[in-house]
Amino acid sequence: MPRRARGVEVSVAMALVTLLGGTLAGLSLGLLGVGGSILIVPLLVYGLHLPPHLAIGTSTVAATASALWSLGIHARAGTVRWRQGGTYALASVLGAASGARLGRATDSHLLLALLGALMVLIAALMVRGALRRSAAASRAPSDRSGARLAALAAAGFGVGSLAGLVGVGGGFLTVPALTFLAGLPLLSAVGTSLISVGAVAGTTAVSYASAHLVAWPIAGLLMAGGMLGGYAGVRLAGVLGARKRALTLLFSAVVAAAGLYMMAQALR
Repeated sequence: MPRRARGVEVSVAMALVTLLGGTLAGLSLGLLGVGGSILIVPLLVYGLHLPPHLAIGTSTVAATASALWSLGIHARAGTVRWRQGGTYALASVLGAASGARLGRATDSHLLLALLGALMVLIAALMVRGALRRSAAASRAPSDRSGARLAALAAAGFGVGSLAGLVGVGGGFLTVPALTFLAGLPLLSAVGTSLISVGAVAGTTAVSYASAHLVAWPIAGLLMAGGMLGGYAGVRLAGVLGARKRALTLLFSAVVAAAGLYMMAQALR
């Protein structure tokens, strides 16, 4: 079992790096619906040298705040579909609760290897989604389809379990699920996905915080940066249009490179 962490001393340099990392993660989350813990965990482990379990717990606290902040901005812009998002989020939370419990008891090196592999998969899925045009993205969503809501619930439980295990919000799979299963346009899928991302990250954060696996000073800096970046990301999401594909490809390359590095380090 991992050791309990009571606190982490934060230097000025660490504070600046943490604040910048939180801002970039929030920017990606608000713009693309992904990028919270996926970017923060490698920063905390390899940049600030936090133990993996402590890094996961800290990142999920920050990701929760950033997701909820971005969700509020998307909601004011009218890009959130609450029924589809609520169904998916409820199932995701049930999965995340069991996944987080298993994650806390899993060897830290194995967790990093799993997260690295997942990051490579995320990058591949994002590239695939950016390079293909789906007719599902242009279909009008159906609030009355029981089968569609059931499919969303099943997908939400699976994504939530995986997200809770490795300490991420699951937006990388939630956005495609809402696009293809609920027929939401991309911008609505990004906004709606933040319901689940916030709920899953929050469930995981509570699990890790109960085991004293959150570095609160660092989490506070990440949350401050995440709110600033999230506001900018949501605003950019509404105006970038076609350029979002190029940003997605660039983000995918960064995520894939970080994932391969984490796998190499964890498997040594």
